[in-house]
Amino acid sequence: MTKKILMIVGDFVEDYEVMVPFQALQAMGFEVDAICPDKKAGEQVATAIHDFEAHQTYLERPGHNFTLNANFDSVKTGDYAALVVPGGRAPEYLRLNEKVLDIVRSFSDRPIAAICHGPQLLAAAGVLDGKKVSAYPACSPEVKMAGGEYVEIDLDDAICDGNLITAPAWPAHPRWLRLLAKQLA
Repeated sequence: MTKKILMIVGDFVEDYEVMVPFQALQAMGFEVDAICPDKKAGEQVATAIHDFEAHQTYLERPGHNFTLNANFDSVKTGDYAALVVPGGRAPEYLRLNEKVLDIVRSFSDRPIAAICHGPQLLAAAGVLDGKKVSAYPACSPEVKMAGGEYVEIDLDDAICDGNLITAPAWPAHPRWLRLLAKQLA
């Protein structure tokens, strides 16, 4: 039986952090449904590409459009084995949507994989308490305020604490996705 994974995205989600996991998880045999509040299957979200070029923070460039393949309003979270939360700027405003927060909370007993700014959404949903969490370093104060233990790791590394798999940025995709696949095995 194919395991289904839910991915929550929004405009200006990080391009690599939505495109790569979406395709890689499908290549591993998972069915991935990508949703966005106020949008339906077939509609698109804009993406942004974040690069690290010796500045004090990342540089943002326009990315590609990403096409959603499921409807936000008809999602039944019980149908999914895991939740994936990409980073970029989307988590910043997605965390203001109570239905999004309810979706995140409903995965408390299943794998949740968040990368980069994705833990902002998890912090707002209140699911980080007592967990070791990695994120983009600028999100560390939010992780701590939400009761999580921020763990500083290399940009190409990822950590797992119980059902929570986190990583600081897209260079961690190989490790982050391996940890998620292991949880789903």
